[in-house]
Amino acid sequence: MKKIDLTKGKVISVLLTLAIPIMGSSLLQFTYNLIDMLWVGSLGSDAVASIGSSSFFIGLGYSINALVIIGCGIKVAHAIGEKNDKHTKEYINAGILINLIIGLLFMLSIIFFGSNLINFLNLNNSIVERDSYRYLLISGPTLFIAFLNLLYARILGSFGNNKLAFIINAIGLISNILLDPLFIYVFKLEVLGAALATLFANLIMFFIYILKCKDTLKYNFKYKIDYEKLMEIIKLGFPMSLQRVLFTLINIILARIISEFGSDAIAAQKIGLQIESITYMVIGGLNGAISSFTGQNFGAKKYTRIKNGYNTALKIGITYSFIMTLIFLFFNVPIIKLFIKDKETIIISSSYLKIIAFSQIFSTIEMVSNGLFTGIGKPKIPATISIVFTFLRIPMAFMFIKYFGLNGVWISIAISSILKGVMSYLLYMIKVRKEYRDVEIC
Repeated sequence: MKKIDLTKGKVISVLLTLAIPIMGSSLLQFTYNLIDMLWVGSLGSDAVASIGSSSFFIGLGYSINALVIIGCGIKVAHAIGEKNDKHTKEYINAGILINLIIGLLFMLSIIFFGSNLINFLNLNNSIVERDSYRYLLISGPTLFIAFLNLLYARILGSFGNNKLAFIINAIGLISNILLDPLFIYVFKLEVLGAALATLFANLIMFFIYILKCKDTLKYNFKYKIDYEKLMEIIKLGFPMSLQRVLFTLINIILARIISEFGSDAIAAQKIGLQIESITYMVIGGLNGAISSFTGQNFGAKKYTRIKNGYNTALKIGITYSFIMTLIFLFFNVPIIKLFIKDKETIIISSSYLKIIAFSQIFSTIEMVSNGLFTGIGKPKIPATISIVFTFLRIPMAFMFIKYFGLNGVWISIAISSILKGVMSYLLYMIKVRKEYRDVEIC
């Protein structure tokens, strides 16, 4: 695998070279989600609510898997920055082993306890409950494969080779787009068909990763299991994984609160989140770029370059998120109508986007800062911020519901995102900028 040196060259050029493939992958993901929701949305609000309900537990799996994705990504990037090939291969070995264990355990949990998870949401709709469980059941083996695909993409990112991951993601997503109508309508499997399409698309991606990158991504039996490196990955990944798990659990609790307002409310939130991903497809690219960029430069002890990279990513992200704020405020209805025609769902989705619009810039600050903290090996900082302020969503939701109804839930989400963005920047100023102020190695 060719290693791209991120410690040299013009900062903005390096960042964009890293970020654009990730943004491209996100754009493809959004395009897939758009088409996927178009296919599923035409089945009605119940179908959208079914996928929306099961997606909370699928998200929980991805949150747990972040333990290895983040930890392995950090250590591989550091080893590459230090130009230590042996450590690079040992960290990849450790990451693959942990990933296989997590994937197997989570798949079995979904298979045996999936119905209990769906029942917890108290959906009060037998059709939505049935389809949610079916979708979740198929998602078990899908996640086992998807976890490996995510790890492979993150390892390629640590090498600075996001372009190949983008190409593979493109193939997988296009496969998904083509398989959706086949399984949903031709085979008349409806919601279950959408789940099967995702499974086969992930299998296609997995085999391409193996064929294209077998020398880099395969488990290398030449090196014995290094338990110290296993623990390094777990310790680094645990804070962010815990943060994401708690974030998902809080969203599951919020989903139960939202379910009291009916399946239209659940469908509206699902659609609102899909549209909000228009922002994240760019900001997520910056997050991944600044993480890899920071990781290699931290390993090379180029601290001034890290600060310049952070400030550059922040300027790009804030400019873009401001544009998205205006779109969410003034052009939300036409976008929502791409997904669903139900009037009640459109009204609820519109309210969601208008309220969430005010937090977009702050969410950007949080995500870019997360990339920096992750890159320097301090994931506890963003994890603590997220855990504290995301948890506040629950008491705030109960409080605001009394005065604003369902909109109170959206308000609680927006306020917590604003607080997270503010705190992330303050801690950057305190914990990073000041700490490396006198260490200017470029």
